[in-house]
Amino acid sequence: MILADSSVWIDYFNNVINWQTDKLDAIIGTEPVIITDYILLEVLRGFRNEKDYNSAKYYLDRFPCYNTIDKDLAIKCVENYRLLRKIGITIKCTVDLIIATYCIENNLILLHNDHDYDPIEQHLGLQVIHPALY
Repeated sequence: MILADSSVWIDYFNNVINWQTDKLDAIIGTEPVIITDYILLEVLRGFRNEKDYNSAKYYLDRFPCYNTIDKDLAIKCVENYRLLRKIGITIKCTVDLIIATYCIENNLILLHNDHDYDPIEQHLGLQVIHPALY
């Protein structure tokens, strides 16, 4: 399964054309795409226009949306954060840490457009889609 990050959805709804939005467009309906509660929150909070908000909310409702964090995942996030800190990397965005850890723990592939995930991929084994695989 592929988890599409808010960084891709935001570009998608803003009609930004990049390899990530092209990939998302190509896999919708052909591969299982999911979102999380945090991604839903991050995407929908950005809409100022009521019509656009309702349209995006309706569109995103067709994708399975998973709750990401419980006590066990919170502890795993802390452990991942601490592992990275030990090698000099500080993850500043807690939501990115939660989403990445959720993907790692559930063997999900992340489609993103956010360099904050790079050290998590490099050091913790986060699976991501790369342009070369596109």
